[in-house]
Amino acid sequence: MNIVIIEDEPIVADDLELSITQLMQEPVNITQLHSVKEAIAYFKSTSLPDLIFSDIQLGDGLSFEIFVAVTVSAPVIFCTAFDEYALDAFKANGIDYILKPFTTQTLERALQRYDELKKLFSTNQTPQYNALMEMLTGKNTQKSSSVLVYHQDKIIPIKLEDIGLFYLANEVTHLLTFSGKTFYPNKNLDELEKLSGDYFFRANRQFLVSRKAIIDVSSFFSRKLSLNLNIAFNDRVVVSKGKASQFLNWLAKA
Repeated sequence: MNIVIIEDEPIVADDLELSITQLMQEPVNITQLHSVKEAIAYFKSTSLPDLIFSDIQLGDGLSFEIFVAVTVSAPVIFCTAFDEYALDAFKANGIDYILKPFTTQTLERALQRYDELKKLFSTNQTPQYNALMEMLTGKNTQKSSSVLVYHQDKIIPIKLEDIGLFYLANEVTHLLTFSGKTFYPNKNLDELEKLSGDYFFRANRQFLVSRKAIIDVSSFFSRKLSLNLNIAFNDRVVVSKGKASQFLNWLAKA
């Protein structure tokens, strides 16, 4: 069995490797990776392992950046010091998590979870993440229900239903909630458009707006549409003329 450990603290990585080796009932080959950059290069050039143990906060970024940069279909067990509230959001990316400092019991539980779900990661078929998540949470995961934002030293899930607008300002992606709070998701508008599904509309290059945020629409210069929103926002949100018809059809489905 091939296992990859992504951990930037060598002592922790060595401890985890030793514990895994002692718990496994079969021969295991373990590779340690110590940064986002190293992991991306590794997965681009090497066959996928059977299982990944990954810290979340690495020295050069978050491990989620790895799984955005490369397609990794192997199951992931996250090892992290984040609190349990934030970890609820991470289950969409893995099969389990271990809070640091981990114990033999928590590690054994995670490996048992992997064994139980191993048939979903058969080498004869593509891993069925939707089916996996339905088993773990009872929810359909074809579309995300939350967006992760980075606030101080924490990662916080913000529900899509609480978000009125995503917008780009000074080349930085902003998230504005209905309560007037602003956060900065680590995704661009193209990624957020895919993540939010039909709940949001890409008005133009700068704005991605929630259906729930729209009060009414008025005609604007050169066959564009101006949106009247129920959230406090200083700039005018305009639907480009090329998207006006598509926007009205989308709004009619509300």
